[in-house]
Amino acid sequence: MSKLQRAIEQVNNREYETAAKLLVEYIDEQPEDPIGYINFANLLVLTNQLQEAERCFLRAIELNDSSATAYYGLGNLYYEQDLLQEAEKMFKHCLTLGLEDADVYFMLGMTYIKRDDMILSLPFLQRATELDEQPESLFQYGLALAKMNFEKEAEVVWHRVLKLDKRHADTLYNLGIIAANKQDNSLALAYFNDALTAQPNHTLALQAKDNLI
Repeated sequence: MSKLQRAIEQVNNREYETAAKLLVEYIDEQPEDPIGYINFANLLVLTNQLQEAERCFLRAIELNDSSATAYYGLGNLYYEQDLLQEAEKMFKHCLTLGLEDADVYFMLGMTYIKRDDMILSLPFLQRATELDEQPESLFQYGLALAKMNFEKEAEVVWHRVLKLDKRHADTLYNLGIIAANKQDNSLALAYFNDALTAQPNHTLALQAKDNLI
């Protein structure tokens, strides 16, 4: 394996110090390769060294301003720090560069959710689920629909979640809420019980069950 591959393997094994040494050596040997800086930035994020990570991502972009991976990493970094305007710019630039990836659409949709802009979030979350149908992206898409008062559409989406993960506690809880809104208390109670079986400390499901009883 190359030094870069060994570093990635060490990151996957959570041997961060060894990985850092290998990545520093790789960057010293290949200072014009943005991949080294991107991988080092990802490691720095894992070890919560965010300013250093930002510098590495920016250095990768200096070396290759078409590196969608660097923009995506930077977008995630900004998202986690609630720098939502900056995150939006990074994710949108990924799309401009042609990175047609479910994760990019999902993170852009989540950025709008953090900004409490459900209307803008919907097309991006929908596209994420079209590219890669994952429980979390489907759940968030359903949640955005529900917050826009599209409960029927949200219910359909959440049933798609359960086909992939029948123990998805947040989905079970929200389906229980929809059933309660329809005054189908027996169905609502069944959903809340299923949510608590999947996650016994699910506070909202506990409260909803108590209120229903």
